[in-house]
Amino acid sequence: MVAAGGAAAAAAGPGASGSAERRGTAAAARRLRRPIRHARVCREAPARSVTSGARARAARCGAGVGVSGVGVSGVRVSGPAMLRLGPALLARLARAPLRASLRPCGAAAGGHGEEQERFVFLEYEPEPAERAAAALLHRARELKPRRERELRPRRARGAAAAVPGLSDPSVPPSGVSCSGCGAELQCADEGAPGFVPAERHRGLPPRGAVCRRCWALAHHGSALRLRLPPEQHRRVLSAALRRPPRHGRGPLLLYVLDVMELPDPVLPQLPALLGPGVPAAGVLVVGNKVDLLPADCRGHLGRLRQRVAAACARAGLRGAALVDVRLVSAKTGYGVEGLVSRLQRSWKCAGDVYLLGATNSGKSTLFNTLLRSDYCKSRAPDIIDRATVSPWPGTTLNLLKFPIINPTCDRIFRRQERLKEEATKTEDQLSSEEKKYLNQLKKQGYLVGRVGRTFQQQKSSAEIDFDPDTLSYSMDEDPRDSPKKFEEREEFTHNEVKDARWCFDTPGIVKEDCVLNLLTEKEVKLVLPSHAIVPRTFILKPGMVLFLAALGRIDYLEGEKPAWFSVLASNLLPVHVTTLSNADTIYEKHAAQEFLKVPMGGEERMKEFPPLVPQDITLKGIGATEAVADIKLSSAGWVAVTAHAEEELLLRAYTPKGTALVVREPPLLPYISSIRGARIPGTPAYRTKKPPSFVENLRTTGSR
Repeated sequence: MVAAGGAAAAAAGPGASGSAERRGTAAAARRLRRPIRHARVCREAPARSVTSGARARAARCGAGVGVSGVGVSGVRVSGPAMLRLGPALLARLARAPLRASLRPCGAAAGGHGEEQERFVFLEYEPEPAERAAAALLHRARELKPRRERELRPRRARGAAAAVPGLSDPSVPPSGVSCSGCGAELQCADEGAPGFVPAERHRGLPPRGAVCRRCWALAHHGSALRLRLPPEQHRRVLSAALRRPPRHGRGPLLLYVLDVMELPDPVLPQLPALLGPGVPAAGVLVVGNKVDLLPADCRGHLGRLRQRVAAACARAGLRGAALVDVRLVSAKTGYGVEGLVSRLQRSWKCAGDVYLLGATNSGKSTLFNTLLRSDYCKSRAPDIIDRATVSPWPGTTLNLLKFPIINPTCDRIFRRQERLKEEATKTEDQLSSEEKKYLNQLKKQGYLVGRVGRTFQQQKSSAEIDFDPDTLSYSMDEDPRDSPKKFEEREEFTHNEVKDARWCFDTPGIVKEDCVLNLLTEKEVKLVLPSHAIVPRTFILKPGMVLFLAALGRIDYLEGEKPAWFSVLASNLLPVHVTTLSNADTIYEKHAAQEFLKVPMGGEERMKEFPPLVPQDITLKGIGATEAVADIKLSSAGWVAVTAHAEEELLLRAYTPKGTALVVREPPLLPYISSIRGARIPGTPAYRTKKPPSFVENLRTTGSR
């Protein structure tokens, strides 16, 4: 290869050439001081001495040919410099051990039959101390997976492990509430609400601390078996509702119910819970979790709202006492912006707002969603901690609150302008982060909403506290991090909260006769649906049986024609169809096993699990496309039964002893059997079909 640099140096004169030569010589000398680890040679090359090849190249450089010298770690050396460095280079190459790390090279230029030349690539070999450090690092990487496997069971137990010395009965309660569940923090009793280890109890901050139970729920997904008696829930709730009215107005009660649990078992108890001593301004009923239900026909949300209003009327809530009925999804945000607008319109006629409802109705999730909306003060999301949310019933144990913003005319106008602007956007106009977030929500529910904030506190840019002393350390010592300074949390000023109205999250009212009360933590996670429910439809003949896990069973005893049974339950619960003669054997053999999945734990678990008890049901069909009734198997789900017109069916439904079995007429989704694919040959099942999701307050480009 001809070196263009040599000609340029010659043209520049002897001074420039000598200077460049000296610089190249010095650089090459520095490189050569490093030890050589090995030389990599070509696999196809013949057994020719590497040292002789290097000598040949050095000879060519010494003969004055305008050829670049050998590249040593990326440094190109001219011919005369290479001539002076040749002996040292050849000596080091002779001492360098050759290894079997070979690299194929192309054919050398030359005549036919000429041998391919081996090219030498010099590599850096670390010093002994560096080799020892690298060996230690490699050993640590090998041990890390094993260490992680050893620590995983210990971490899974987390705070739930009962370690001696955690409690200290001599220490009085702290007077500080858990920011996750509202319980007063204490270290005297591990089995009581609000427990924290005594070591942590001594240094509790005035706000932001969580109890051991909330810590386990948030970081390990495990729930400690801690439930307050139903009377204690009612006592906390009654004491809160009987507070003296603030601002001369009674509280507004925001009752949250799960639309899948209709008829709501707690709603009829609401009038008695309020009583004459509660000066409530009214009740606004919110039907939650509508995102989990597929649309069986056009206008299904209007029909759901009518079902909720009818349940309120049967419970005695009508007229002026019932402020409004709203359908939302606290998880995906659907309907939340409309709920905020409705709540702001009730500002002048109500005081504080209380979120009421049964356990697992989604009150805490709605509390967190409202905390990130235009309903709270602008600084509240940075000051108030989010409530702990989990599938375990009764997570909230006491009151949680955030201050409500005053909806002045200017704020309402600015909010409406933001909503109008967002309604003109299409999904293609959203940012990549918004699209990613919407796609995640679409996987979780059929109905998705975008909850924004009009009034946000402008955050000042964070100041970097630079300490130059942390960078000035000797080569013999490791750098030390500067001690972290305690970050003070933001607090509300006196003027912000002196006349504020508050939104309270209250403990859930325990549902009696509920199957969730019989299940373990893992079983509850499988039973409660967390994603959009995909209906599963089966066509059964008389003498066939349908199992929903081991929590429910429906026998088709008598009928002239086949009927359709559509299961709406968690997608994680298995559904099995068998004959009436094999049903008892299957239940005895597979209950608490993987086949039926829930409950789980084998024979020992079934010894304490209550048996299934039957209830006979007689139905009369109204058409092959419309369900006649829902058979609700407590909180495990329900089965919509569709039969031919005037066809009489005799069914027998089973649920665990002590749980409620409800026949819901009319059904919640009467046309649900139409959401199915083709019949699977040789089976009573149809292929499943999932309807598309819909995003609220977003302009669609095509037909829905």
